[in-house]
Amino acid sequence: MTWVDALILGVVEGVTEFLPISSTGHLILASTVLGIPTTEFLKSFQIAIQLGAICAVVLLYWRSFLNVSLLQKIAIGFIPTAIIGLIFYSFVKTYLLGNTTVVLIALFVGGIALIVFELLHKEKPHPALEEETLEITHWQALCVGLFQSIAMIPGVSRSAATIVGGLLVGVRRTSIVQFSFLLAVPTMAAATGLDIVKSAALFSASEVGVLAVGFVTAFVVAVFSMKFLVQFVRTHTFIPFGIYRIILSVAFFLLILL
Repeated sequence: MTWVDALILGVVEGVTEFLPISSTGHLILASTVLGIPTTEFLKSFQIAIQLGAICAVVLLYWRSFLNVSLLQKIAIGFIPTAIIGLIFYSFVKTYLLGNTTVVLIALFVGGIALIVFELLHKEKPHPALEEETLEITHWQALCVGLFQSIAMIPGVSRSAATIVGGLLVGVRRTSIVQFSFLLAVPTMAAATGLDIVKSAALFSASEVGVLAVGFVTAFVVAVFSMKFLVQFVRTHTFIPFGIYRIILSVAFFLLILL
């Protein structure tokens, strides 16, 4: 992998991490288009640069991490993913990461599910985003964490899973978007930390440099992506993202067949 590849993948990660379209899925598809071999380093790269995007949350929402009540809810939401992630880490990295077929199926099915959900889901008008987060209960946080675990499958989208899960258990739209941002911090920090512990010794000096390029790029781009999503959800549904997922999966499927 070259530094240019890392820069491109960093942009892809930064744009897609917080949108309900699966950043991991996009990284796998982008890597395929760029012709990057599916090595253990690439898999680790795809995991680690997501933490770069997540660091944008700390920059923009650092005050939220000073709220003890909110930290408790984040911890509760993180527990299901931590347990399931530890159990299935090896399986996911060995058989699912880098698997284009799994990504395309998850993108397609997830796109349909997102559209159907938005057509059926009704929500009352709600006030500003910052005023809503603490309305999430401990039980709702746990349910959101369980939904987040589904996103271990590449192509599902952590953002989509947590947002839809939150809406299903009664969390307001703008509230769950922000909670999804915050929940991503311990989730991706743990995922990256686990992978580094298991794989870092195998990285060469040049690979560490490539990883740094992708990490920083993802962080910078994610700052703008987060701001876009916060504004978007106040006046729009996620149906456009569902349509995009379906179009992307069908287009890549036809590309593979051809």
